[in-house]
Amino acid sequence: MTVTSAASGAALVRRFYAEIWNRWDDALVDELLDAELVFRGSLGVRVRGRAGFRAYRDKIRAAFPDFHNELVEVVAYGERVAARLEYSGTCRGSVLGLPPTNRRVSYSGAAFFQLRAGRIARVWVLGDVDSLRRQLLQPAG
Repeated sequence: MTVTSAASGAALVRRFYAEIWNRWDDALVDELLDAELVFRGSLGVRVRGRAGFRAYRDKIRAAFPDFHNELVEVVAYGERVAARLEYSGTCRGSVLGLPPTNRRVSYSGAAFFQLRAGRIARVWVLGDVDSLRRQLLQPAG
């Protein structure tokens, strides 16, 4: 069993957002994520495994081609990491059952990670979906 230090756990989460999400680097999915990953995304969707994660991430990318995760704060303790985030992007595809709006949106979130053997094994993300929905439904003006 590999025990992850707080510093290396925080660095792993930073790479997850900077490279897998913001750069859409698919090659790093296998390197950074556990094969048995359990992931709940900011929109409430739950998936398992690397393929499930890729499908979720690709769905987000289809809705927001310029989706960006700003890591505001990271707190790590051993193999547990928490992050506060700001998400942003332009809605170019269907999301939350709504058609594309071409609106630039931003919303907040928090993510909680469990690491295993130097990889991300569990992620639970809570996004401010109410704020996102309000922005998408906002009348043009």
